[in-house]
Amino acid sequence: MKFADLGLSDKLLQAVESAGYTEPTPIQEQAIPPVLMMKDIIGIAQTGTGKTASFVLPMIDILASGRRRALMPRSLILAPTRELAAQVAENFEKYGADHDLQMALLIGGVQMGDQIKALNEGVDVLIATPGRLMDLFERGKILLNGCELLVIDEADRMLDMGFIPDIETICSKLPEPRQTLLFSATMPPPIEKLAQKFLQNPKRIEVSRAASTNENITAFKIPVKPREKRETLRWLLANDLVETAIIFANRKTTVREVNKSLQSYGFASGEIHGDMDQSSRIAELNRFKSGDINILVASDVAARGLDVKGVSHVFNFDTPWHPDDYVHRIGRTGRAGAKGRAFTFVTEEDAEAIANVEKLTETKIKPFGKEDVRVELIEGKPEDKAEKKSKPKAKPQRKDDDRDEKRGTDQPESREADRDDDRPKRSRAPRKSDDSHSARRSDDKPSRGRGGGRRRDGDGEVIPAGEWNGPKPDFLSVSAL
Repeated sequence: MKFADLGLSDKLLQAVESAGYTEPTPIQEQAIPPVLMMKDIIGIAQTGTGKTASFVLPMIDILASGRRRALMPRSLILAPTRELAAQVAENFEKYGADHDLQMALLIGGVQMGDQIKALNEGVDVLIATPGRLMDLFERGKILLNGCELLVIDEADRMLDMGFIPDIETICSKLPEPRQTLLFSATMPPPIEKLAQKFLQNPKRIEVSRAASTNENITAFKIPVKPREKRETLRWLLANDLVETAIIFANRKTTVREVNKSLQSYGFASGEIHGDMDQSSRIAELNRFKSGDINILVASDVAARGLDVKGVSHVFNFDTPWHPDDYVHRIGRTGRAGAKGRAFTFVTEEDAEAIANVEKLTETKIKPFGKEDVRVELIEGKPEDKAEKKSKPKAKPQRKDDDRDEKRGTDQPESREADRDDDRPKRSRAPRKSDDSHSARRSDDKPSRGRGGGRRRDGDGEVIPAGEWNGPKPDFLSVSAL
């Protein structure tokens, strides 16, 4: 099926073609026609499948006729995070360039002045996070009784972030005869109840099994001791053909520490987390998208809403506490049909968390080094060039960083503790530095000969084709959970 078969206007089809798209994804193919028919929709699809365009495109055609009024937006899109809201806004700007539609973006972390000015001039599309929308509504700066179309995007993330009471309040302020579209990657019971309460005879569209992972992603788990996480991460970044990577941690403090450590070893890395103001977060994302840095260390604020092309790897520096977060984290790679690799570091205390992930996804995650069949991420590009790009710059090992690493800053904390706790941690006695790793970092690259059998450096053992033939770091000797 082509986009031309979905009932979109010629002007919109030209915008889609200019963006380089010809065939809709399954969620777009099934959602766009009923949205154009003004039906309520429940759309369930995993991250990276094109949910955003499945409601943005028909909304542009629906809103093409009509008149906007001051303080009264004609449509409302609710998103859980600033990044996701900004991504939706980018889609409207891209596809609606030839339409006379005014859009306003209401997110926290920026001044209200420009947002209030846009509302006073009248908007056709209002894209907002619940917190900022409620703030402006309570100040009397916005009226919702003219909203004809409501979209709730990433509803399950709204639930995780505690926004459901705000969503219910907002829905109660909207006019009763309206069209409501609810999109989510998973459909837990509270979201089902929300849909039953505020949607009228909705059409349910489910294009993939709930909480399933992308088949284009090769996922591994790595049993590791807490103090060996950084060493393991550096080894993988230097040896696994990493083009661009996102590294997820559970706490903001860990994000900062990991980024500082990587930079001290010469990696081109940056960070994004909830303590940063919006302008800093946007600037860091732009550096990552432009290629100024190829590694982004992030908290779960970036697990959804980040649509960056060509992310070859995702690393879960911490096993996620909530199994749903695992699906969204690794969904940053393997997008738009590309291949990707995902690694999850698992300590002894993470046994229950990783078991919950495997239960949710109904898939056993393979231990790295046991069944590692290499997935080529770059087709038609010399491997040595990719290796050169992924190798960190040569830089002497810093003693201060080694001491930080041995102090146990990555020791797991109790689950009841706030994940964003910034309290200083007690120092631990440093242990003797392992100079052997420093000597290995620049030399240990897997041999990539194309023959049927290959030899591992340092011994005469012949390795069958398709199996791991690189150096064996210490963490591979740890038994799988």
